[in-house]
Amino acid sequence: MGTEAGAGGGGEGATLHAVSSAVLAVTRHLSVHEVLQVIVRAAAQLLDARYAALGVPDDEGSFGEFVVEGVSDEEWDRIGPLPRQHGMLAAMLHGDTPKRLKDIRREPEFEGWPVAHPVLKDFLGVRIQDGEDVLGIIFLANKRTPGGFTEDDEELLSLFAAHAAIAIINARLHEHNRELTVVAERNRLARELHDAVAQKLFSLRLTARTASALAERDPARTVQELEQVERLAAEALAELRAVIFELRPADLADGLVASLRKHVEVLDRAHETSVRFAAEGADVLPEEHETVAYRIAQEALYNALRHADARTVDVRLAARDEHVVLEVADDGSGFEASEAGRSNGDDRGLGLASMRERACSIGGTLTIDAAPGRGTTVRLEVPL
Repeated sequence: MGTEAGAGGGGEGATLHAVSSAVLAVTRHLSVHEVLQVIVRAAAQLLDARYAALGVPDDEGSFGEFVVEGVSDEEWDRIGPLPRQHGMLAAMLHGDTPKRLKDIRREPEFEGWPVAHPVLKDFLGVRIQDGEDVLGIIFLANKRTPGGFTEDDEELLSLFAAHAAIAIINARLHEHNRELTVVAERNRLARELHDAVAQKLFSLRLTARTASALAERDPARTVQELEQVERLAAEALAELRAVIFELRPADLADGLVASLRKHVEVLDRAHETSVRFAAEGADVLPEEHETVAYRIAQEALYNALRHADARTVDVRLAARDEHVVLEVADDGSGFEASEAGRSNGDDRGLGLASMRERACSIGGTLTIDAAPGRGTTVRLEVPL
């Protein structure tokens, strides 16, 4: 899918078709992180490069986002921390022209790379800009076709970068609007909670006071009042769960992967526990199935963060053997798996039972792998 296929094989029309296809692939994704990943992948395919990367600079001399193509997760871990804004990366950020080089290692700006870093030779990099604002830098290295990157490649990547800028801006606006929607949804939820539950809780409080006053002089009436307390408490709990768990998440319109990633990022910032997310080729499920899977993940995360005393919680989503598999695994205190689904003096038992009911409602299966001292894994399998 290199430039030669456009310039020599099918002419300008084929090249523009390749750019159009790449741009469409980018604009189908709405979360910023996904947009960056697709931009890098599309650019590498478009110009037949072995390696590609995109960095979004921050205000502290580093990069808020840095995504790569052509490097495995294991290789990336060995490379080490994110690069700083120095050397050729700094030259690209602060220069106003593309960088097209025969051998980056011979340039005065080159300052080396970590031991585990792949060896880069021929190099092409451009800025992604919104007017004068630099949104990021995208660069390619080691063109598969002999001869390195050409002037046509430079023009093609510049054209693609201009479209990528629009995609990034749109994704950022969408995320901002989604955050505003979440705030509005939170306010609506507060009103729902007040209207649906407050009256029952008020009645429950009065009934409990009556039972307390009658305890010594009318035990039989006290029993009746306590039964009423139990009934009102059950109704209030049912109302509360209906409001909290049956509302469709405002951001699930972006799909299960993007919504889970956003939810995990929020939890990771809010808790001392490290909360991480990974997705691997998860197919799109029907809307109602995605809602159920999202709710199960929420409940499992709630249990892990509240009860497990875990250092890390991993949320994994993948497509395997005609199933979508969702796992929430923690390295916390665990519990007796035989107790799963019972109320063990806290609300975890009720949560596990609720998750099983939800899984069953979409034809899925829920399994709990847990033992004292070795953490807990909640696994949902949903057939495609």
